[in-house]
Amino acid sequence: MTQGNLATAQGKILENLVEYTFLQHGFRSMSHAQFQKSPYDGGDVLLKNVPFTNIYGSTSRTEFAARSPRLGLNLRIECKWQQSSGSVDEKFPYLYLNCMEAMPEPHVIILIDGGGYRPAALHWLEQAVAQRRYAAGNAKRVDVMNMGQFVAWANAALR
Repeated sequence: MTQGNLATAQGKILENLVEYTFLQHGFRSMSHAQFQKSPYDGGDVLLKNVPFTNIYGSTSRTEFAARSPRLGLNLRIECKWQQSSGSVDEKFPYLYLNCMEAMPEPHVIILIDGGGYRPAALHWLEQAVAQRRYAAGNAKRVDVMNMGQFVAWANAALR
């Protein structure tokens, strides 16, 4: 297995955790393409492979978006798994700008785990998010979480 294939397989485990967590809280899971073709009944839904127009003006995709009128939830989830040294953490500034400027949802969760990213890069991302969160007039909420924090958030927020 190539290094790239291994990284993809390991990242899929993180995505499966997200999907399983939402399913356990009563959400339906479907691709964004399926959602576009079927009438929305207003229920709790987790969408996969969700497009958005990125800061360069082209189409990018995020792993998940969650919709729940019942919970007032309109959320996008971006998953990043890095188990060994690599380039994921070098992309944090681009990810941050897309979350703040391009993703349309009012709440974005950046789910980062694996322990292979540089601690300084994660610290930079957390600081950038915190500074923007407390800026006057900012309506967008971005949270940076690891898997344990995400499960705790879901258990509280998705009841």
